[in-house]
Amino acid sequence: MKRIIVTLAACALALAAQAQPYPAKPVRVIVTTVPGPLDTFARIIGEKVSTSLKQPFVIENKPGAGGNIGADMVAKSAPDGYTLLFALDTTFTVNPAIYKKMPFDPVKDFAVISVPVTYGQMLAVNAAVPAKSVADLVNLAKQKPMNYASGGNGSPSHLTYAYFLAAAGVDMSHIPYKGTGQSIVDVVAGQVDSIFAVTTGVYPHVKSGKLRALGVSSLKRSALAPEVPTVAESGFQGFDASFAYALLAPAGTTDEIVQLLNREVRKALASPDVQEKNRVADYAAMDLDPRQSAAWLKDRHEHWARVVQRAGIMAE
Repeated sequence: MKRIIVTLAACALALAAQAQPYPAKPVRVIVTTVPGPLDTFARIIGEKVSTSLKQPFVIENKPGAGGNIGADMVAKSAPDGYTLLFALDTTFTVNPAIYKKMPFDPVKDFAVISVPVTYGQMLAVNAAVPAKSVADLVNLAKQKPMNYASGGNGSPSHLTYAYFLAAAGVDMSHIPYKGTGQSIVDVVAGQVDSIFAVTTGVYPHVKSGKLRALGVSSLKRSALAPEVPTVAESGFQGFDASFAYALLAPAGTTDEIVQLLNREVRKALASPDVQEKNRVADYAAMDLDPRQSAAWLKDRHEHWARVVQRAGIMAE
């Protein structure tokens, strides 16, 4: 009888634990980069969601292999909502095309929660380059050899420029760097002609007169630099090289948890302080449900796979 009572008590405790509303304990959030823009954004959103749901959302940085290391950890975690992934969208939209082998299935192994923000890249040239517009740069590239810098093979800056060159029907020499910071420095110094890079990294040099902004890669103009036209406006209709952050959970996570987290992220994005931080960071907030977020990633994956194949880009 005692054994039966103990067993029943254990079952009752287990059922009670299951009946507790999510989240009933701290949530682990894996961020696939070193501290930087994605990490900062994840902490801002995590703090808002944590306050709302009354449980800590603990950030852990697990960088490496273009986000594959952190993503693989989450893919192999229990689908209970207590291990989440904050990643650059390129882990899911670009990596499958540039890595010969992926440690996880980017579609089957994850439940997409949200694509909260997108951001573009600014096309800038050294001030000594005689190009005042996107059209000028294309014409110049047709007349003489030119080069461009990027943050590395397969990086957003490289992908955007490869896409642009294909759209323009011209060629330039690619100078890859280990990170966007040094690549911008060398364009400012005149060692490289031009670059596509995040607006926040380029725009201060534009305002100082060391670089000249020719366009932005997103479909809409940057809120941070509204005077700079889009590449699409500059004769390349439909040109859109937008990147994003993505929040995901392991496949099998219940729809209730996925929907709850999506609502919380959207609520956080709507708060005035987050809106202002997004403006300063040049992020465009998205108001997408989980299904729409998954569709966005699928569309971008198909788009970048074509660019990668055409340019012959492979991971280093």
